Amino acid sequence: AAGMFLRLLSDIQWRAAHPKWRRMTGSQRSTSTTAEPHPLSLPAQAQVVICGGGIMGTSVAYHLSKMGFKDIVLLEQGRLAAGTTRFCAGIVSTARPVSIELKMAHYSNKLYQQLEQETGVQTGYMKTGSISLAQTQDRLISLKRVASSLNVMGIPCEIISPKKVSQLHPLINIHDLVGAMYVPEDALVSSANVSLALATAASRNGVQIHERTSVSHVTIQKGRVTGVETDRGRIQCEYFVNCAGQWAYELGHSGEEPVHIPVHACEHFYLLTHPLQEPLSSSLPTIVDPDGRIYIRNWQGGILSGGFEKNPKPLFTEGRNQLEIQNLQEDWDHFGPLLSALLRRMPGLEALQIMQLVNCPESFTPDMRCIMGESPTARGYFVLAGMNSAGISYGGGAGKYLAEWIVNGYPSENVWPLDLKRFGTLQSSRTFLRHRVMEVMPLMYDLKVPRWDFQTGRQLRTSPLYDRLDAQGARWMEKHGFERVKYFVPPGSDLLDLDHSKTFYKPDWFDIVGAEVKCCKEAVCVIDMSSFTKFEISSTGDQALENLQYLFSNDLDVPVGHVVHTGMLNEKGGYENDCSIARLSKRSFFMISPTDQQVHCWSWLKNRLPDDSNLVLEDVTWKYTALNLIGPRAVDVLSELSYAPMTAEHFPSLFCKEMSVGYANGIRVMSITHTGEPGFVLYIPIEYALHVYNEVMNMGQKYGIRNAGYYALRSLRIEKFFAFWGQDLDAFTTPMECGREFQVKLDKGMEFLGQEVLLEQKQNGVYKRFTMFILEDHDTDMDLWPWWGEPIFRNGRYVGKTTSSAYSYTLERHVCLGFVHHFDEQTGEELVVTTDFINQGEYEIDIAGQRFQAKAKLYPFSSLFAQRRRKDDVELSGYQRE
Repeated sequence: AAGMFLRLLSDIQWRAAHPKWRRMTGSQRSTSTTAEPHPLSLPAQAQVVICGGGIMGTSVAYHLSKMGFKDIVLLEQGRLAAGTTRFCAGIVSTARPVSIELKMAHYSNKLYQQLEQETGVQTGYMKTGSISLAQTQDRLISLKRVASSLNVMGIPCEIISPKKVSQLHPLINIHDLVGAMYVPEDALVSSANVSLALATAASRNGVQIHERTSVSHVTIQKGRVTGVETDRGRIQCEYFVNCAGQWAYELGHSGEEPVHIPVHACEHFYLLTHPLQEPLSSSLPTIVDPDGRIYIRNWQGGILSGGFEKNPKPLFTEGRNQLEIQNLQEDWDHFGPLLSALLRRMPGLEALQIMQLVNCPESFTPDMRCIMGESPTARGYFVLAGMNSAGISYGGGAGKYLAEWIVNGYPSENVWPLDLKRFGTLQSSRTFLRHRVMEVMPLMYDLKVPRWDFQTGRQLRTSPLYDRLDAQGARWMEKHGFERVKYFVPPGSDLLDLDHSKTFYKPDWFDIVGAEVKCCKEAVCVIDMSSFTKFEISSTGDQALENLQYLFSNDLDVPVGHVVHTGMLNEKGGYENDCSIARLSKRSFFMISPTDQQVHCWSWLKNRLPDDSNLVLEDVTWKYTALNLIGPRAVDVLSELSYAPMTAEHFPSLFCKEMSVGYANGIRVMSITHTGEPGFVLYIPIEYALHVYNEVMNMGQKYGIRNAGYYALRSLRIEKFFAFWGQDLDAFTTPMECGREFQVKLDKGMEFLGQEVLLEQKQNGVYKRFTMFILEDHDTDMDLWPWWGEPIFRNGRYVGKTTSSAYSYTLERHVCLGFVHHFDEQTGEELVVTTDFINQGEYEIDIAGQRFQAKAKLYPFSSLFAQRRRKDDVELSGYQRE
């Protein structure tokens, strides 16, 4: 078989390049795993043990050894590169919509280019370029958005005409194309050989590699990795790296303390052909035809072509798997639609002789992004898995970032979109994973317009008000498994149209959200925000206050009943979390964080709070339903329901008080709304949620109350220049860079995490500034909308990207938020960004290749708002959570 031929070739090259390896593994190769001798015994201890000898495991070993770690052991249950890596199509593609994935792929490409020279192992690297085809205008827009990102990163890329496609690849049928994206530096490699080259370099740097060694489980004591049990004995270690690919899930669950790694395998098909009569040139570009669901690359004079079908076949749901992936069954009926698409795209192949249909498992994740990082429950347990069929593209970069994470305690880029801690245990149900990957695999090539939602694995975590809101026309999205309302469809609207409106332009919900925003500003709206992460921290003495003062940048030693907005910063001064903390009593605090912080924040606090029985951290997310009452009449509704005065004199801004609302006691009422508008958030014990909601809605009728959703909230917070964590703020952004100095108390009388960096920035200035942009010459009805990730240009030069954007119904303009950098025009070096630098520039925002003029501001346009508010009512939060 062709796959075996490639594999054998790899073996020969690898062993020829590394004579020491022959001595280590013995000269005999037997098809029986039991007959193979183990010439070298395992070491009794190591600093790092890596499980998995595919592209991920060898890349981590390579980068760790490059960074100076010497005591590394790599274990492979079969043979190196004999899993998914062996069957990988070998396409290195940098055209990725997610910034961190784009950076990983770009680094991988550069690494593979010089690997053969470094190691002497042939990797088959060939720079062919790639062409992504567009059969529709929407597809072309999505390609133009990716092209904008590639260009500002210095990666050559151009949008080309169908005629140019034909010139670059004469066999392609172009009659149904509207355009394409050409990336000339994309490449092809032999994936197995790249793996073996990385292993060769790692071995020369002292990494011990043992094949035919299975890990049974990882031992964890007191929340830390202590060792690895294998079929050949135990190895004590500080760090364990799970690079087991499709077996990562089972390995994670094999120990007494499970590590949840949500990956699931699907069958992935591609065909290999014999060479054409006139063999294809090895330099022909790779073709990606997402509308046809296929990719095509040259392969030894013939072609290799596979794709992502609409009806994928999940594998190994029960956990069964093979040691080395034997070729699974051919299934021509299943591959039929992809074969038809291939023949439509390359009609000249009709007479071509097919060599083989390859079927191999690929592992996919619940959100189509790979998984990396440290386990939230076991320190020293790292994971790199779930590549969603892009393992060779990400292999180099992903291995580099994970190695940095192990060596330095953090990677050199913001990898939150890929962090294992973005998932909880709820995404580890096998039923959930099986259903979700059946949706994810076709989505690889589906057109993804802004704000699309997964359809599977839904209604998992819901508010007690879910059915009540659903009956009133709620349209739902999901965050961290929690159902949240986007907006409410008014009675009589065409529901079908709204559910299927997918566009890069003005969406069909525009007027609906506008009406909700108007109500927030003029009357009162209710938004169910139960998905927020809620923790309580309490102690018998002053332990809670003392520890929180160190972990948070603002001063939490405030009077009981006060609410503090604060960052939870890391050693570099960057935001690990952005939250509100209410002081409930002298010794207890109530902490509100973004929805997707539930696992990350818990892990961060657990790892940094002392192991003290007198200090208690409790996750109370499920105990409370949160209702956000936004608008000038919220005060009237609450006053009447509680028979208590709620005006600013009696209930000042950023205040928290337990109250009765209707018949219900113990409601925590906070005078914040996360939007800059007046109002309150009610944290209601869940058994009272329905009662309080009904009372609020009944009492609010005379004040024009209505339900609202998160889209209205987003518009309100963005026009008020409020950043939110996970999109605008991340572990590489400090309060000084986003205008939050007032949330930092540098002189609170004690040291806090990140303080040194902030003091330095205060003295020397910052290298990026969070800036608000108002689009000037943009036609909301006719032009493409900004969503996020658009390049920002100052005086014609690239200075950064937008991080979020929304239409401001008050300003009747689009508002984009983003960071501005100052690059030296000659050297490209980053310089300090001053207020003058921001204010004196002419700005443009690039939306899919078209630039729109924008006005930059470092402070919100408060003077432009028609709704003026009393000075003492202004919420100085400058932030928002989603």
